Amino acid sequence: MDAAFWLAVPAAVMWFGLWLAPWRPWSVREQLEPTGFGPNHQGGSGDMDQVTVLIPARNEAEVLERTLDRLQAQTDGSGSGLKIVVIDDQSDDGTGDIARRYPNVEVIAGQPLPKGWAGKLWALEQGKSRVKTSMTLLLDADIALEPGLLSALLAHKRATGAHFVSLMADLRRTSFWDRLLLPAFVYYFKLIYPFSVSNSPSKWVAAAAGGCVLVDTAALRKVNAFECLKDALIDDCTLARHIKDGGYKTWIGLSRGVISLRPYGTLKSVHDMVARSAFTQLRYSTPLLLLVTALFALAYWFPLVALAHGSWLAALALLAMCAAYVPTLHYYGLSPLWALASPLIGALYLGMTWSSAIRSWRGVRSKWKNRTYEVHH
Repeated sequence: MDAAFWLAVPAAVMWFGLWLAPWRPWSVREQLEPTGFGPNHQGGSGDMDQVTVLIPARNEAEVLERTLDRLQAQTDGSGSGLKIVVIDDQSDDGTGDIARRYPNVEVIAGQPLPKGWAGKLWALEQGKSRVKTSMTLLLDADIALEPGLLSALLAHKRATGAHFVSLMADLRRTSFWDRLLLPAFVYYFKLIYPFSVSNSPSKWVAAAAGGCVLVDTAALRKVNAFECLKDALIDDCTLARHIKDGGYKTWIGLSRGVISLRPYGTLKSVHDMVARSAFTQLRYSTPLLLLVTALFALAYWFPLVALAHGSWLAALALLAMCAAYVPTLHYYGLSPLWALASPLIGALYLGMTWSSAIRSWRGVRSKWKNRTYEVHH
């Protein structure tokens, strides 16, 4: 056998192994969509009386009004029965004033960020004392819920017996860069954190999507959230890990009814979103970074070289690679032809990860919302 064949072997093993993995990381079967039947269907307004929504908000004037309007639509349009707390995290754009327009919304003026805390987690820590209900909905300020979503979320939580349910937001796709990169963000997340394994009793994987999390308040208190993860940059999965280790059941899925209002649109904006935590995901490990680089080369680029030399195995590996991405593209209403760009997408995400590492080596863990988190020494 020639060199081209052997160049393609690692990619074939990886991509066909992905298809054959029993936990099906390429699948989009774990999903939860709005009921479409209003507040009294399934979840019901009675359940909503037991929910307090915590919204940490720092300079979110551009999106907060739509987020709060969509929350009102989860009930009878007035927000009746649903307790909403907005923690205005030192905003200077009128975020707090927008929240105060709503008579059923409590606004907390956030205190200065203490050393050792991440901003979002400090805001949630201040808000948790206002929670007197049995359930807490952790909702990012830039997340809009489609009507019926909270009812569906409550019903699913009750039906599965889960104590912690989170939904991956549908990221806005308004430009070429959005369509090229944002579905892949979800796809890679599912590869790293297979949803079916996370949703099982297995302790190997604990995943969450922090934009929309419905959790038993008692579970939050038992694990001492949010102090237990106060400096975590990947706070959603860290919280899920604490909840699962505390003996509780977690569930994560996709939803088109949880809509991110955050505009991206450019390569730089996607880069900033990914780079703020990519090296954290690798535990700030240079050997892991080099390993990931090697795996990307073997999976994406070696088979292209082998294909150029006429390798039939490379063609099969690339076909399996593209096919694995198609379910995610289909779920988000995009053409399967975007899968042909998988090697380019992989190169861009690897570049963002290296950018995150370089930032860390320069002493900065993350930069977000005009705050810089330095590397611990």
